Amino acid sequence: MIIGIPKEIKNNESRVGMTPTGVAEMTAHGHQVFVQHTAGFGSGFADEDYIKAGAEILPDIAEVYAAADMIVKVKEPIEPEYPLVRKGQVVFTYFHFAADRELTEAMMKSGAICIAYETVQKADRSLPLLIPMSEVAGRMAVQQGAHFLEKPHGGRGVLLGGVPGVLPAKVLILGGGRVGSNAALIAAGMGAEVTVADCSLDCLRHLSQVLPKNVKTLYASELNIRKELPATDMVIGSVLIPGAATPHLITRDMLKLMQEGSVLVDVAIDQGGCFETSRPTTHSEPVYKVDGIIHYCVANIPGAVPYTSTLALTNATLPYAVALADKGWRQACKDDHALALGLNVIDGKITFKAVADAFEMPYTPYEQMM
Repeated sequence: MIIGIPKEIKNNESRVGMTPTGVAEMTAHGHQVFVQHTAGFGSGFADEDYIKAGAEILPDIAEVYAAADMIVKVKEPIEPEYPLVRKGQVVFTYFHFAADRELTEAMMKSGAICIAYETVQKADRSLPLLIPMSEVAGRMAVQQGAHFLEKPHGGRGVLLGGVPGVLPAKVLILGGGRVGSNAALIAAGMGAEVTVADCSLDCLRHLSQVLPKNVKTLYASELNIRKELPATDMVIGSVLIPGAATPHLITRDMLKLMQEGSVLVDVAIDQGGCFETSRPTTHSEPVYKVDGIIHYCVANIPGAVPYTSTLALTNATLPYAVALADKGWRQACKDDHALALGLNVIDGKITFKAVADAFEMPYTPYEQMM
């Protein structure tokens, strides 16, 4: 199979879909890999590194798409890429379709096979291709939130860990999954008073056992969240329903409960966001204010640390990419139910129910397309 690794063109996205080590694995399996010129530069990988690993360098993105049977990348295609995706081509990346009707319709029109990292799901309900970026995003969410709590950046002027004689900041984390638990770990390590809210008592029990003692757990009812907001300096939204739009746990009217200069960090913005007032932002313009509350809603948080993120992502995606290349997408998905759950759009039809439901569009079970 011919594998294409294009350069990411989303705002301030410096990650790349595969490391040279991944390319070497692909070529060892007899596949041909085309990498776009400078695709890896932002992550610290030179063209020469890819050439040594067995790849061929192509000068522009159009040539990569035209040559490849399968595109492996990090972020969903954006508008300039839509016409480059062709019928029958496999595109293996983060898509987050339920938050983007235009993207969904464009990929349906293309006739491509769209396999979404974020909905590949094992029998234990874990999301192996989302985990590495969730770990990065959860840890970075606290760093970014702490930065924007500083007065020069529009915040309340609160130090996350406080100092002797001055209480630390209060951090509320909505969702106790991989993002939330990593955010709690970092916030607690910085000395904040942390509360993790979730609807799963099993999750809360586990977190209470493994997280530091300055982390409390709370059942995530609307009333409980409302009670927490007046004293909360930072809220991190980390709720995820695989493949579906994220519910709004903080509505516009709830902002008035918070102190001016408090910070909302919406890690779930790729799936529509945890906060009613969220809208996607970029690393170049990461924040805006609504009713005096700072909103940080960058849709590709791990893109700020591309070296770490690219290595972590390739570690997770490579076995699945090799299987797709070795067997073809149909056989690979028949052999691996987890990978089959990544099938979101096939030949113009939506094959992931949560995406179809988000737009009230027809749903076709992926089994019918195989």
